[in-house]
Amino acid sequence: MSVKFIGYIGFNNDSETHAAVRSRILDKAYVEAAAKAQEEGGFDRVLIPFGSNTPESQIVAAHAAAITSKLGFLVAHRPGFTQPTVAARQLATLDQLSGGRVAVHIITGGADEEMARDGDGHTVKAQRYQRTDEYLTILRQEWTQAQPFDHQGKFYDIRQAFSAIKPDNLPVFFGGSSDEAIDVAGRHADVYALWGESLEAVQDAVWQVRRSAARYGRNPGFSLSLRPVIADTEEAAWKRADEIEEQVRDNRVAAGLPIAGHRPPNAGSLRLLATADGGKRRDTRLWTGVAALTGAQGNSTGLVGTPEQVADAMLEYYDIGIDHFLIRGFDPLGDSIVYGRELLPVVRRKVAERDAAQLALAS
Repeated sequence: MSVKFIGYIGFNNDSETHAAVRSRILDKAYVEAAAKAQEEGGFDRVLIPFGSNTPESQIVAAHAAAITSKLGFLVAHRPGFTQPTVAARQLATLDQLSGGRVAVHIITGGADEEMARDGDGHTVKAQRYQRTDEYLTILRQEWTQAQPFDHQGKFYDIRQAFSAIKPDNLPVFFGGSSDEAIDVAGRHADVYALWGESLEAVQDAVWQVRRSAARYGRNPGFSLSLRPVIADTEEAAWKRADEIEEQVRDNRVAAGLPIAGHRPPNAGSLRLLATADGGKRRDTRLWTGVAALTGAQGNSTGLVGTPEQVADAMLEYYDIGIDHFLIRGFDPLGDSIVYGRELLPVVRRKVAERDAAQLALAS
């Protein structure tokens, strides 16, 4: 089993350590520098996020693709705000123009206020996952059907749909921890995305999705999101993690934002907070300090140690089925350069050694 690395382009070089919340202002120079640095650093893809107040992810991906030649793009996309037939053609066009370097990360959406900003103020989460299921069914048909097709469902009524442009290879990434999300993941996900939880919690999620996918004859890959904190010594790495935590705490207090008592609306954040409640250090290297402070808003847990130690911790996740790692730092551009130089080669070497040893045992 090979391992893939996904980086991150978050529109500018800010993070939770620079302000209480991440800025969404577009910095063109940063986007270009981040794309080139992560291509040179050996990342397979970069995630470009989606939000109701962010720059448009597909347009940012198109620009970054035009200035790179090998780097792939994981374009976050929220179903329900673009007709699925239109979205299918947009993504297929981007795939063709980039030379087959595009994947899509489906973000169903959990917070009611976030959805309402784009005009969806009447659906509940279970309905959104039903809509996502139907949306992805149509998306796949647009990408694969050689003849016009009809679709009549709960959310979409389509007559004689057909796309003349097809993607070469456009994997669907999908995340979500509720029962409804696991069912949709089993039906549609090529790669199921998790946040960085304990080994036990990740193993449980992998089993759940595999069981769901088996009902549809599918076998997805798995991606784990982490914020690695690495240094020359373990002591220095944990010192940096403590400093990051203090910066995030100070910024949130200064902005009048809560640092405790969080009640996130989505199951994934609730699971992550449950992990953080067990202490900010889990499984030797897993660090949950920032997740506890921010209410587990997105990718907020890390692995802490030297590059060799963090690589060993990543291999423990690899052994339970994780074949993609989505990693980003609190100094977005600088950390991505360090990861490419000091972490990715070590993980790839250890994975190759592990796979070779298992192959030798099997022969």
